Amino acid sequence: MTSTTTTTAPEIERPGDGIHLRDVTKSFHSGSEMVHAVAGVDLAISPGEVVAILGPNGAGKTTALDMVLGLTEPTTGSITSFGAAPRRAVHDGRVSAVLQTGGLLHDLTARETVRMIASTFPRRHQPVEDVLHRAGLAAKADRRVSKLSGGEQQRLRFALALLPDPDLLILDEPTAGMDVAARREFWATMHEDATNGRTVLFATHYLEEADDFADRIVLMARGRVVADGTTEEIRARASGRTVSADVRRGDVGAAAERLRELPGTSSVTVNGERVTVIGEDSDALARALLTELGGSNLEVTTASLDAAFMAITGEAVDDEDAGHTTTEED
Repeated sequence: MTSTTTTTAPEIERPGDGIHLRDVTKSFHSGSEMVHAVAGVDLAISPGEVVAILGPNGAGKTTALDMVLGLTEPTTGSITSFGAAPRRAVHDGRVSAVLQTGGLLHDLTARETVRMIASTFPRRHQPVEDVLHRAGLAAKADRRVSKLSGGEQQRLRFALALLPDPDLLILDEPTAGMDVAARREFWATMHEDATNGRTVLFATHYLEEADDFADRIVLMARGRVVADGTTEEIRARASGRTVSADVRRGDVGAAAERLRELPGTSSVTVNGERVTVIGEDSDALARALLTELGGSNLEVTTASLDAAFMAITGEAVDDEDAGHTTTEED
């Protein structure tokens, strides 16, 4: 029997496309101690992706976003945003951000706020009424900022970020204070933008939000990227996939033995005619159950994102984290 190996050409990196972090580090003094907030991150984000950055407190995710925004410089390494330095990309209107707090004058209305910020743009900007509509604030545009809810103030920050029609939106806990319906409406808008080519990069403590809305998840811990992939790929890193099927009663014992022989199998259990196996290669397990063993009613599941997060980073995200105030060490 001969085997063939198929190779594919490596993807060509185009520095002018998307975001590129190359061996980025960030260190600073905290008292007499040197803190390594980011400890060597390589990351590329392509145009049109919706990417979530997750990590426990102190993982380095907020520091990484600050560097992409040009708010702080890397200690070593390089960052480019659409072929330019981060500050230049922001100045040119290619990158905008929606942060958790600050930046709003409570005595102005929502419309007055957007008009005031629009007046500071040296180049053409999106129409004020358009961004208010896209942010879901058209009906409350004449309400003072002080009378807007926390979620509505976040929508106002979103409207401001849309003014330059950026290629990249960076969002730090973007739906804090929003109810479930508002969060889903917000992310529907984000995905529409991404479909039209806008890149969305967001940090969140809501695991279900990353699960539901991100195309890709980057997990950070101790200043490094410890996992990077789709939600399904991240889940599979935790404990493998679980594959189960019904097998004819007389074949159950033989099926269990056959499955235990497959590489990457961690456990096999039998409950009546139902055989359940956990392993790394769900495709191989499914083929064995269906083709070799004549199984039926196949089901493939993965670990929850919460379980994957804990397994990969060694830490849990609790509900209190969702509302914490980030610091440079985050």
